[in-house]
Amino acid sequence: MKKTYYLFNPGVLERKDNTLKFTPVAEDGELCSTGAQSRYLPVEDIAEFYVFGSLRANSALFNFLGQKDIAVHFFDYYENYTGSFMPRDGLLSGRMLLAQTSHYQDKKKRMVIARKFIEGAAYNMVKNLQYYNRRGKDMEDIIELIDSLCQRIPQTLTVEELMGIEGQIRQYYYAAFNLIINDYDMDGRSKQPPRNEVNALISFGNMVCYTLCLRAIHQTQLNPTISYLHQPGERRYSLALDLAEIFKPFIVDRVIFKVLNKKEIQQKHFDRKLNKCLLNTAGKKIFVKALEDRLQETIQHRSLKRQVSYRHLIKLECYKLAKHLLAMEEYKPFKMYW
Repeated sequence: MKKTYYLFNPGVLERKDNTLKFTPVAEDGELCSTGAQSRYLPVEDIAEFYVFGSLRANSALFNFLGQKDIAVHFFDYYENYTGSFMPRDGLLSGRMLLAQTSHYQDKKKRMVIARKFIEGAAYNMVKNLQYYNRRGKDMEDIIELIDSLCQRIPQTLTVEELMGIEGQIRQYYYAAFNLIINDYDMDGRSKQPPRNEVNALISFGNMVCYTLCLRAIHQTQLNPTISYLHQPGERRYSLALDLAEIFKPFIVDRVIFKVLNKKEIQQKHFDRKLNKCLLNTAGKKIFVKALEDRLQETIQHRSLKRQVSYRHLIKLECYKLAKHLLAMEEYKPFKMYW
């Protein structure tokens, strides 16, 4: 199975025959004087790169990565996603593009899909709460409030109304974090910038989940710029935002609960500057290790009757949406069943 590589330190990435060579450098661009060794990466083992430090590369490298279907995702110092290098899209389909556009332009068809995204996201949030409710955390009142909001989803007539309900659901859901997480208070959702440790982990994890969805979309015939819940806009792949809503609860949030409650990530793993709280490099390494472990976990898929990893579930979700757009079968969002 191909691996995802995370580059946290500044360095030079270059092609060496049929391998890749990564050489650490100092912040000023000079080779490290600490004796850090270059690392050789067999290209056939690489799925994609996540780049959090400065990276020096040339067009020859990116031509090579494109040939090998390897994506590169870039993040800035503040953990914001800034863009991706994607290999040439070899699965272009005019039929799919027309179907996506038609479903967006038709208000009723768009609402059907948008509602499905929120239904799936809310269901998976409730599943998280039920999991901890069975383990002694009193979630009954919050679950009841979310269930009452979910009953209003089928009656929504506009995307704006639907997003309003989603916002209320997520507000109740995030209120439960203080009951689930030991030793840390969330104190409401804050994004740009995150004000505390829990928000820093949510922002970081959500960005990674977004890129996972973007990569899965790229491996199908779907166009990532045409979306149904989030408004399509300039310079963003809004369909990845749509799909990420379904997966954030049981991939990102469950990892956050684990690393904090098991004290894998502690106060020392955060940097605090002015009104910002961000994971430092050591914290990011711990978090992405836990996230990769989660993505490699498998469940028995009800329809396929075989074990499927959480990572592969994202790609399957893209296929299900594509079939719905082509009128092959009704789209049903993935819902956890543990």
